[in-house]
Amino acid sequence: MSAYGLSSSRLLGRARENFDWALFLCSALLAVVGVVNLYSATSVVRASLQEMYIQQIYWLVVGGILATVVAAIDYRHYERLGYALYAFGVVLLVLVFILGRDIRGSSRWIYIGSFSLQPSEFMKLFLIIALAKHLHDDPKSEGRTLVDLIVPVLLTIVPLLLILLQPDLGTALILGLIFLTVSALTRIQRKSLYWLLGGIVGIGGGGGALFVPLLWNNVLKEYQRQRITAFLNPESNIQGINWHAYNARVAIGNGGWTGQGFMRGTQNQYLFLPDQYSDFPFPVFAEDWGFLGSIVLVALYGFLVLWSIRVAATSKDRFGAVLAVGVGALIFWHAFFNLGMATGILPVVGVTLPLFSYGGSSIVTVMMGIGLLMNVSMRRFYVAPGRAARLGYM
Repeated sequence: MSAYGLSSSRLLGRARENFDWALFLCSALLAVVGVVNLYSATSVVRASLQEMYIQQIYWLVVGGILATVVAAIDYRHYERLGYALYAFGVVLLVLVFILGRDIRGSSRWIYIGSFSLQPSEFMKLFLIIALAKHLHDDPKSEGRTLVDLIVPVLLTIVPLLLILLQPDLGTALILGLIFLTVSALTRIQRKSLYWLLGGIVGIGGGGGALFVPLLWNNVLKEYQRQRITAFLNPESNIQGINWHAYNARVAIGNGGWTGQGFMRGTQNQYLFLPDQYSDFPFPVFAEDWGFLGSIVLVALYGFLVLWSIRVAATSKDRFGAVLAVGVGALIFWHAFFNLGMATGILPVVGVTLPLFSYGGSSIVTVMMGIGLLMNVSMRRFYVAPGRAARLGYM
């Protein structure tokens, strides 16, 4: 008998019977469309980039294998390893400053020979697991105070600061927003909530006059300040810092209602659209397939996020629920920032579009996150150990 009241063979059989086809098909469709879009995005660039879609397929295969392994191991085992995985992620972030290389003014990857790894991507999953473990170990039924959030804040702030030092503002924002989204699961006492809101208003109001200049002059790098000023003045310096955002908007507008057709988008094909394979894959897709195609793509991401909430709602324990919400938050905020900067409603922050942007660490991280979602979804019918004992299963 397993620790959860059923034999291993029965557990595996139940998991197969409850395979989440909706989650699988939506994720697979996004991945396939992403590869097709990457082929279009790199079809006219130099030969060294034309094989990117092949490399993307390799990473998807690796990510799929790892996602299968993650889904096959009962997610409750990850609860025991929660803090160990978190510590491992923090160590990797520290190693970036030792083994990393400076690229475009930032050091984000660990290089060992020809192999490269971006620890900040995997830290997102490690943080989700650590937060889930903490909330699972401290299942308060009454409202939480701000003191109860000290440990989750510390778990978040350590990797967040290390990532800011790289510097990588976009990923740091994602970590902070994952924490805030997961915190929404906790019931905060009304009095504590008023204190929290009052503090935010105070910092944004009176304290903002002091905090914002310090942040602007001492924390943000020059290119980050340029991106913010470019966002505030979208029609200025189009030949310079605003080149990316301006041509992304033009490409989206060129798509019209039905698009110019696969591999026929002029902004992409005539190389006006930079970083079209990493930061700006959506304008390539919008120019090829138009507004209607873009709506379908956004709907797929929306379905994936809503489905993660459904998985959380049907989970049999708090740990599984937080895992599902955390992965859903990861996908949502990535899509939100990437689509926002492509359409001009947000500044450019270098956040990838899940399963669409080129990048091994990003692809593998998202696939492993989907594996966690599948894990929780397949095991939503399991009986908790205490209840299993009461029902006579143990």
